[in-house]
Amino acid sequence: MTDTNRLFELLPFLEPLAKWHPTLPSFVVLAALLLIAVAAHFIARTIFVRIARALSRRTQTVWDNALIDRGVIGRVVQLLPAMIVYIGLDFVPGLGDDIATLLRNLTQGYMILVLTSAITRALSVGNAMYARHAAAEHRSIKGFVQLIQLGLWLLATILVVSVLINRSPLLLLSGFGAMTAIILLVFRDTLLSLVASIQLTAQDMVRIGDWIEMPQFGADGDVIDIQLHTVQVQNWDKTITTIPTYALIGNSFKNWRGMTRAGARRIKRAIYLDVSSIGFLAPDDVDRLHRFKLLGEYLDDKLMEIGEAGEDALVNRRRLTNLGTFRAYVVRYLQQHPGIAQHLTLMARQLQPGPEGLPLEIYCFTNTTAWTDYEGIQSDVFDHLLAIVPEFGLKLYQKPAGTDLTRALMP
Repeated sequence: MTDTNRLFELLPFLEPLAKWHPTLPSFVVLAALLLIAVAAHFIARTIFVRIARALSRRTQTVWDNALIDRGVIGRVVQLLPAMIVYIGLDFVPGLGDDIATLLRNLTQGYMILVLTSAITRALSVGNAMYARHAAAEHRSIKGFVQLIQLGLWLLATILVVSVLINRSPLLLLSGFGAMTAIILLVFRDTLLSLVASIQLTAQDMVRIGDWIEMPQFGADGDVIDIQLHTVQVQNWDKTITTIPTYALIGNSFKNWRGMTRAGARRIKRAIYLDVSSIGFLAPDDVDRLHRFKLLGEYLDDKLMEIGEAGEDALVNRRRLTNLGTFRAYVVRYLQQHPGIAQHLTLMARQLQPGPEGLPLEIYCFTNTTAWTDYEGIQSDVFDHLLAIVPEFGLKLYQKPAGTDLTRALMP
């Protein structure tokens, strides 16, 4: 007895359809099979997923909620209708070997894609769970997760193609050898980013939260995301710069992580002094500067050192200069400032004189890395130093403005 006759015995109402067309009963059964699969998917999605969500809310763990919210359970549920169709094709008579094989191959390909999607979403959930831990601040695994996801999709593509053409996957892989040059050309950026992502993570060159500067890409701010292909930097003006991952390996960039780790930020700024105002201190000037509490001990030590030289002629004596005394005052002022880190380098040094006068550079570190606090301390230091320069008989250098020239030319 043929499969069709058996079908007519089980479902007698299909026999009249065969009079219209011999294959019509088979397509009716196939349509019924598809409806059963759709109904099974609807029931599983509305009942099973809701039950799973309700149970996950009763637990204290987070990963089960994430699996549902990221659609992992939803993707697994989609395997049920595909399996119903794949198994039910054996009970559909009269399809013919070619049609039955085609439908089975399509069903297998669909199941491979759905399963791959579920696994890659589960990997994303794992990365999200890892990002909650403190270790994620030092080592991001997002690039590795994306690499595994990319590999899974490539493997799934090969399996789907091999299933659709009904050939072994090894046959397709053997043919990829001849396409290596084309693959390298098409996926050049992906391969470069892959290598760069591994190097960045393995060598701990960049972390999420690092402040980096990369002028060639207009990046100056905090790293907010590290992916396989790109690194996103939120600049201080709140714009976001996207940098190719491989560019961080092929180009230089500045990472301010060391400053944050040290808990101190450098001040490196110069005060420009008029060279013509530099000179020796007269005895009256020394007495006047004795009023400064920060200079009393310094002046006494210097005067004793000069007196021990024992030179009678004034031109042969060592004499105090207003510049040297001001430099000593700057150092002592920084040493007693509460916002300056005393355990790090602290000095006031002269730089090469130039057309804009003599630069007296202040080099020190604040005891905080917070931007607003740092700028406040730096401004406080230079507010005081710029205001007190005239007390030493020195003048600040400033290029003549239009009002200066007008005043000089007026009779």
